[in-house]
Amino acid sequence: MKNLKLSVFLIATIALCSCGSEGESERKTAKDFQREVEKKEVPESIKEGKGIGEIKQVELTDELDEAMIKVGKSIYDMKCASCHKLTDQRVVGPGFQGITNRRKPEWIMNMITNVDVMLEKDPTAQALLEECLTRMPNQNVSVGDARQILEFFRKNDLEMAGEKDKAI
Repeated sequence: MKNLKLSVFLIATIALCSCGSEGESERKTAKDFQREVEKKEVPESIKEGKGIGEIKQVELTDELDEAMIKVGKSIYDMKCASCHKLTDQRVVGPGFQGITNRRKPEWIMNMITNVDVMLEKDPTAQALLEECLTRMPNQNVSVGDARQILEFFRKNDLEMAGEKDKAI
């Protein structure tokens, strides 16, 4: 009888020890897996500072396009000026002075054309939202119009900050 009790005790102890260590290793593996998934889920475009959206590459010329600037200014006046200044002063949203020196052209255009997804997934856009405390509304700006706004911002940066395109 004593041997039977000892045998049952040993079997139960071994079973408990093996279950405990297996569960712990499964949790560590699950955590490691989760970290790997989180790392992989960050799109390459975010890692490159281009944001999220259909704009993957923007070709800029050193010389500014005056026709694009004129249209870009009119779009800025109609859709952006009530919340953003062309200086570094923040109104509702951040000021645009120096934006082409801080952000890649792809990021700027993706923020203009894909604002909802950018605010949801792009860490830089989320930091701006935390800073300004007001969500930028979707203005339904086309890719072509966003490119003209970008050209206007390049000219503004050249005039206000003395340099443009430093974020490329």
